[in-house]
Amino acid sequence: MYTPIAPQLTNAQAWLAAAAAVQDAGGDAHNVVIDIADPIAIAGPDEAILQTVDQFLREHNVNTVTGVANTIFPQGLLDRHGADGLYDAYNGKVLPRMKQMTRDWGRYFERMTAWKKIKGKEVQIINPLDDLVRFMRDQIASDRTYRNAYEMTIYDPARDAGKVSNRQCLSFLSFKLTHDKALLLTVMYRNHAYVARGLGNFVGLGRLQAFVAAQSGATLGSLTCISTHAEIDAGKKMSNGVTQGWTTSEANALITKCRTYTG
Repeated sequence: MYTPIAPQLTNAQAWLAAAAAVQDAGGDAHNVVIDIADPIAIAGPDEAILQTVDQFLREHNVNTVTGVANTIFPQGLLDRHGADGLYDAYNGKVLPRMKQMTRDWGRYFERMTAWKKIKGKEVQIINPLDDLVRFMRDQIASDRTYRNAYEMTIYDPARDAGKVSNRQCLSFLSFKLTHDKALLLTVMYRNHAYVARGLGNFVGLGRLQAFVAAQSGATLGSLTCISTHAEIDAGKKMSNGVTQGWTTSEANALITKCRTYTG
């Protein structure tokens, strides 16, 4: 069982196409597959979609599109500190604050850049993302290029196995190089909340992919997302006296409104 979606040009259009398909399936679907031709482009109805979703999230007191995107790739840090200072800025400034405010949610970039490796009796911290970029850069510059050797796991048995809630949703990333050195990215989600996270996830993944392409010397190719379960998420809760979230009717109204932008 899978839910195929026609390929889309941009993140916003891909989110809308996939969210509409899940909505049409009753708000719950499995193996939703969407391909995004240009994961950093903004064209056509994108501005209206992005603004409408972002406003909806703000009005319901949850993380914005940019906030969700930053959990995967902190674009603002790259803009301020450059590629050479990105990791130090994240680990030295951003991550300590995040650990005080959240448990493990919202720290995908940490999982990509700080992984424990046991070597003998020592515990070493390695940076899988940096290792991947360096290896890919060397391969692109060489006469013979390995095109299918770049992967990162997000699921961590030490943190995630046995947990019922507060688990990671993004599980795996696979980068591929085509014959002409275009960088493809395929990602897998264990669960995908399309209202709260979906659009921000696509934006963050596109920025991550663009970073890897720029740093390795590849050109930017397509982004493919496989959501093994996807939902039009809804629910409300109180946090510090503030109501967060939305009803199912409100979630469906948001997607229906966005669908009008594409005619």
